[in-house]
Amino acid sequence: MSLESIVRDIQKKDVKPIYFLSGDEPYYIDYISDYIEEHLIAEEDKAFNQSVFYGKDVDLQNVVNLAKQFPMMGERQLLIVREAQEIKVFDALENYLKHPQSTTVLVFCYKGKSLDKRKTLSKTIDKVGVLFESKKLYENQVPEWVVKYVESKGFKIAPKASVMLTEFLGNELSKITNEVDKLCILLPMGSMISPEVIEKNIGISKDYNIFELNNAIGSKDFDKVMRIVHYFAANPKSNPLVVTLATLHGFFLKVMMYHFAPDKNPETLATLLKVNKFFMKDYQTAARNYPPKKISLIFDLLNTYDLKSKGVNNPSTADGELLKELVYQMMR
Repeated sequence: MSLESIVRDIQKKDVKPIYFLSGDEPYYIDYISDYIEEHLIAEEDKAFNQSVFYGKDVDLQNVVNLAKQFPMMGERQLLIVREAQEIKVFDALENYLKHPQSTTVLVFCYKGKSLDKRKTLSKTIDKVGVLFESKKLYENQVPEWVVKYVESKGFKIAPKASVMLTEFLGNELSKITNEVDKLCILLPMGSMISPEVIEKNIGISKDYNIFELNNAIGSKDFDKVMRIVHYFAANPKSNPLVVTLATLHGFFLKVMMYHFAPDKNPETLATLLKVNKFFMKDYQTAARNYPPKKISLIFDLLNTYDLKSKGVNNPSTADGELLKELVYQMMR
């Protein structure tokens, strides 16, 4: 089941006896468990009919024994087990789910991994309740997710601003939502979140970031490239070379895909490259400046400097100097 369908069913009072929330992306797990916690039990009944446990400390058999009991002065009881990935054996739960108590709702937050779907426990949960797997988004999916999240809060965000957030925070949705929520408190409802707003309130430079470096290299703006590279060299903790190299590789991989795409329609290309069509002009410019043969040489350079950054054939050159060497050779 999707997050949306789970929430929709709870709103319709179609509640399952167990929600087993697992996977690598904690944001969705927290969202669903928080939603259930907030909406399932009336506030006046929570003291009697809602309990929260932690996997590291809990005895699962005690949770099951409590689950078999009837609620006190209420329609149902809610039992939430956080950090359930710390529980090693689930035999007690598997036995309970053969005849679950209809007035009890169990929620397990199993972060960082997923249950083996071939095992009996997974099949049993899927049969009587909800087995939800929360998967991390790929970084190229995050900017569009940010746009939708911002719109759900009643605001708008510029495409460049959503990319800046992604480049700075990666695909950790909890961090992104925390920053967006802060901006929504500061700004009037309906405002546009621009790169300037991001720079002022979050501290991400709108001019000196990996997104701008990609575009400057793509357009062969040597002066701008060197300004950004000098900034990166002066701020290595905020701009680690390993991340810069990986992002440059991803950028030129998309430029190579652009070259060999049979259909050069911007919308078709945007779908193929998994980027916002707003940025297609940047890839078009880079493709004019870097033919496939040159891009192949750039891939070799990126590999060489990745090894150098790890000490191979490089006893002492600092990362900032390596980056300067790299971009100079890339743009020759």
